[in-house]
Amino acid sequence: MYLRQGDWSDLFRECRSEAFHLEVRDDYAVPVESEPFRRFLNNEPDDYEWFRDWEALVEELTGRGVRVSRIRVVTVPHTDYQRWSLVVAFRNVEAGEDIRYLPRHLAGEVPTDDWWLIDNERVAFNLVNRQLKSAGVALTTDPRIVEYCQGVRQRLWKLATPHAEYAAREAS
Repeated sequence: MYLRQGDWSDLFRECRSEAFHLEVRDDYAVPVESEPFRRFLNNEPDDYEWFRDWEALVEELTGRGVRVSRIRVVTVPHTDYQRWSLVVAFRNVEAGEDIRYLPRHLAGEVPTDDWWLIDNERVAFNLVNRQLKSAGVALTTDPRIVEYCQGVRQRLWKLATPHAEYAAREAS
């Protein structure tokens, strides 16, 4: 099943227990992030207004007991985008999301696509075009794919480092 961008937040609002995100790309081209990323590169301040909708969604989910977590598999040294993402992630954590980092060279084999595992029942693949811009979401409940994603999450979670610890290590 293919979802339009507008259906994305509905997918999360239907979530009952857990939303897990695997991120495997080092760079993204998300339109709402373009200006904040440019500010970061130019050492300009950011008011994070562009991030408020995601924070509110995470707070809504965690407020009703849904666990929101993510692993970022990153190349070291980090790309500019990943350096920026590491800085911004403190907002995710403050909203209630558990973000962990795993250097690519320690991860072993990882999928080539980003995805969300929702309630251990559905997998939502983040589709992107050649310019790395969002092209929608492909949703599946295929038990083999769900089981594969569960296994990837379990294996990588054991290897990944919580955001605060990883950020402190990278800052030193």
